[in-house]
Amino acid sequence: MPTFAAIDIGSNSVRLKIARLVGHRLREIVEDREVTRLGESVFRSGFLSPEAMENTIKVLRRFHRAVQREGADVVRVVATSALRDARNSRAFLEWVRSATGWKVEIISGLEEARLIHLGLVSSLRVNVSPILMIDLGGGSCELTISSKNHIRDTISLPLGAVRLTNEFLQDDPPRKSELRRLHGFVEREIGRISGRIVRARPKAVIATSGTAASLAAVCRGLYKTKGSRASTVSRAQMRRIAKVLSRLPLEKRRQLSGVGPRRAEIIVAGAVVYAELLERCQLQGFRYSPLGLRDGLLAQMAAEHDRSTKSGKQIESERWDSLRAAVEHYHIDMNHALQVRESAMHLFSILRSVHRLPPEYAEWLSAAAMLYEVGDYVNRNGRHRHTYYIIANSEILGYAPQQRLIIAAIARYLGKSRPAPGDAAIKSLPPADRESVRKASLLLRLARALNLGRTGAVRQTRVYARDGAVNVRLQAKPRTSVDLELWAVEKEKGYFREVFGRELSAATP
Repeated sequence: MPTFAAIDIGSNSVRLKIARLVGHRLREIVEDREVTRLGESVFRSGFLSPEAMENTIKVLRRFHRAVQREGADVVRVVATSALRDARNSRAFLEWVRSATGWKVEIISGLEEARLIHLGLVSSLRVNVSPILMIDLGGGSCELTISSKNHIRDTISLPLGAVRLTNEFLQDDPPRKSELRRLHGFVEREIGRISGRIVRARPKAVIATSGTAASLAAVCRGLYKTKGSRASTVSRAQMRRIAKVLSRLPLEKRRQLSGVGPRRAEIIVAGAVVYAELLERCQLQGFRYSPLGLRDGLLAQMAAEHDRSTKSGKQIESERWDSLRAAVEHYHIDMNHALQVRESAMHLFSILRSVHRLPPEYAEWLSAAAMLYEVGDYVNRNGRHRHTYYIIANSEILGYAPQQRLIIAAIARYLGKSRPAPGDAAIKSLPPADRESVRKASLLLRLARALNLGRTGAVRQTRVYARDGAVNVRLQAKPRTSVDLELWAVEKEKGYFREVFGRELSAATP
């Protein structure tokens, strides 16, 4: 049974969750968490403090022992807002690598929102649509509108509880002037996006992370809620909770059930954000869920191991939605992109014995076939370089940064240039992927050649691999010619022989 470990290095706390895949479902076996306040100094000075880094490394070493003890097969470590903003994040990443051997991935706010969404929809049953998901962390607040398990909109706001506390709240309890400035800033940020939330008309609101958990606990204490309503906070309740918390000194906040000593330091700012979100976006309230970023990471790892899992189908859907959105955004001919993709998948399947690529390369080749023309959006001159840059740096949902680099490299070499060891696009890849990208890129070159005329002239393509040669037979549609496609395939003969050691020929039946 494969075992996966997910580590979330947040601005306020560091979290670990380990789970095993049992019968296509994840079963949690270890969970750990500790507040290290890594982002506290970042939001003041722009730098991670040595003390916060050291405390976080100590916790990560403890997590590392737990991961080794449970024998995790795959470990994924991500960092969010604090590392996105810190000017000395590289030093911390190297410290983590030397202490644990882990490579930390700094994810964007959009990717953070996607993973939270994946964690929720993979494990939670919600019978209404659309829904709004809110994750208020230490450095940022991620908002996701989901309809029938599809992400329709994502928003990342600089409204983290640690960030806002450090910026606006210095006294205990906060002065009225401090609260006015805090409210003004939060109102401004939420006012920019409230229209998008209101127009979506969410029928349910689900909140994750520690601040939401503490606010739900405070609500239970104030209103004595039980049963199914124990994790639900209404707009009116949230308005009162924000007022009550802002008037209590720190010591009194620490005594509240479910808040905790460290959460009490930042809960006033978090309460203000939730109260303003519910008010400005005309939301009835929220329901707390303990699921979150770590669950999304685990679901992603499980899906990459077993595509038949619920999360596997969800990720496939997210990727397809994102690819189609990119095609539309960069004004690519959708019909042509789909035709090239179909040809690429056919070649990948029929030539397995020739290319011997890992199965996951079918997914990367498919994405590259859809996106290989995005560089035209910038300029036809140097379009292949532009294509690489756009794919490598764009937010294509469902693909990890390393996967985007592979997709970008496959789409990069469709002009006169060929993959070379010294190329930046190739050097950025792990050694094991460099030759695979070369092969996949050649398959895409052939797929494009089969559709070069953009007229849909090819009615059927048959490919035969035997006797050390690959023969391509193109059948034209009535009253059309495939001469251009035959010429384009023939041009790849020398490169095909170089990469695969086989002769390539093309003809009509």
